[in-house]
Amino acid sequence: MTLVTYIPSPETGVWEIGPFPLRAYALGIIIGALLAIWIGERRFQARGGREGVIADIAIWAIPFGIVGARLYHVATDPELYFAAGKEPIRALYIWEGGLGIWGGIAGGALGAYIAARRAGVSFSAVAGAIAPGLLVAQAVGRIGNYFNQELFGGPSTLPWALEIDPVNRPDGYLQFATFHPTFLYEMLWNLAAAAVLVWLDRRYRFTGYRVFWLYVMLYTAGRFWIEQLRIDEVNEIGPWRLNVWTSLIVFAVAAFLFWFTRGAGPGDFSSNADDPNDEASTSTGDESDDADVSTDDAAGADESLRPDTT
Repeated sequence: MTLVTYIPSPETGVWEIGPFPLRAYALGIIIGALLAIWIGERRFQARGGREGVIADIAIWAIPFGIVGARLYHVATDPELYFAAGKEPIRALYIWEGGLGIWGGIAGGALGAYIAARRAGVSFSAVAGAIAPGLLVAQAVGRIGNYFNQELFGGPSTLPWALEIDPVNRPDGYLQFATFHPTFLYEMLWNLAAAAVLVWLDRRYRFTGYRVFWLYVMLYTAGRFWIEQLRIDEVNEIGPWRLNVWTSLIVFAVAAFLFWFTRGAGPGDFSSNADDPNDEASTSTGDESDDADVSTDDAAGADESLRPDTT
């Protein structure tokens, strides 16, 4: 019996179910989105929110996020689709991989904001509720990179190194068989970050926006070092890959906004917190300051998370 000292790659990332192909990349995104909705619903309701609000918001956030993620990917790697000899139509082939998380977060946030305003609930409350679930969704989504044999790191002989077929190895690395499984590193980092985020939220009762900015900080901190392990060909600025610079800049912005919003209290979870002049918001301010906004305890949750009917 031969002991396998590496992670073998799957033979295929597509399964034919009748006339329809089931792609691991798409399946990971779908499962991740469902988990994010489920986690977000539980957290939102624990704060007194109405059942189904997060699922309704996801109807807007998910397509906005996917479009934003694809736009970012195409905008930052245009040579993959628009250089001489390339097929521009393939920029639309999302199932082949290629989603930029930065565009996904921005697009998803825009969709969630629009939906939250339409539902009459605080976008801050929504952002705080879904933040840990986003990390879980991003972790699950990385499974698609494993099945596609893409976005791996440099050569490695560690017991958890990832086997990559010769056809998927970049130029200059054909002689190597196993590489750092950066998909696995990011998956584990995101799951750990989600657990830390929930713990910090319970411990310090952060407002929704602060939970979200903390999520961004935790994610970008991991992406900063994981990105530097990868060897896929991307655009670079000076000594670093573009996504390394993006991680650093986004982390700095999130850290500033986390500090800037330090004076806000748990009342930020009220349904009208986005409008400080709203009479309904001010009338519930004292109650919301005393509300327990922990994940598991909804006994003292702020009733004003329900949609504004005024």
